[in-house]
Amino acid sequence: MTTTTNTLKTASVLAFERKLDPSDAVFFSGTWGKREDATAWAPVTIKEKSVRGTISNRLKTAGQDPGKLDAAIENPNLQTVDVAALPAEADTMKITFTLRVLGGAGKPSACNNAAYQTKLLNTVESYVQRVGFSELARRYAHNLANGRYLWRNRVGAEQVEVRVQHMVKGIAQKTWTFDALALSLRNFDSSIAAAELKELGALISQGLEGTSNVLLQVTAFARLGAGQEVYPSQELILDRSKSKSKTLYEVNGLAGMHSQKLGNAIRTIDTWHTDVKELGPIAVEPYGSVTTLGKACRRPTDKLDFYSLLDNWLLKDKVPADEQQHFVMATLIRGGVFGDAGKE
Repeated sequence: MTTTTNTLKTASVLAFERKLDPSDAVFFSGTWGKREDATAWAPVTIKEKSVRGTISNRLKTAGQDPGKLDAAIENPNLQTVDVAALPAEADTMKITFTLRVLGGAGKPSACNNAAYQTKLLNTVESYVQRVGFSELARRYAHNLANGRYLWRNRVGAEQVEVRVQHMVKGIAQKTWTFDALALSLRNFDSSIAAAELKELGALISQGLEGTSNVLLQVTAFARLGAGQEVYPSQELILDRSKSKSKTLYEVNGLAGMHSQKLGNAIRTIDTWHTDVKELGPIAVEPYGSVTTLGKACRRPTDKLDFYSLLDNWLLKDKVPADEQQHFVMATLIRGGVFGDAGKE
């Protein structure tokens, strides 16, 4: 039975599982010259520190008593914070995590509309047959190689080396080594390490297609300087009554980085949005949200958000440009709940 586009409705229940599945990352310390010695690396632990700072936040001055205001400014700002740093004898930080690449990209994990699911799967299959996942996989590989997931730890590092291993039954079948600082964070057009990136991208593409089980072990070394502070994830503490003003993330006692933060960095491949000249690549999000800047780069009014593109593609047979098709597929790989409960 054929369903015409004018009767097709978006499923009210529509969900996709993420297909790039990173673990949490853990931090270690050592020296740059001993990168090959797995026994030379000690865990980075988190310590508490109490500091006596000054009041520097913006204060409400309108209608305030000048004397009380002066007293508030003159008082010290006492804080207890978490910190993580390399020991005095270590100049290099190492982080390590695994990344699973799962097949079935574009296939919903839940959909309560059979006709919609059929149209969706046919559209995804058409994209895969015509374009494939090579462009998306190449960009994911680039972000693994350039160490974008180091975030603040990458800034100011003297040297950054990234090793990506393809693991099969606990054994590394292939290892790629990259000079992360030689690869750009602003674009994906670098010819540096082109052969290695092509190989890694082809492997990721196979994982997304479901033709191969892909598990990657990612290890990054950042030479920061002896005793320098490192930056694990910071916990979001909603209970403001807690006495500690900064709490860092721990994984079994080790300084760690959230898998969500790693995933955000790996999927920072969207250069097809409207503000690309200003911002460069942004993380793939349905509305192109960049919360740190308070911006949405894919506003519904511009019809470049995920929902507008998907509805035009599936319901109206208005095929988006190739780069916007890449964005739609990357959003499905990201995963999420995209149903339209208001339709039914």
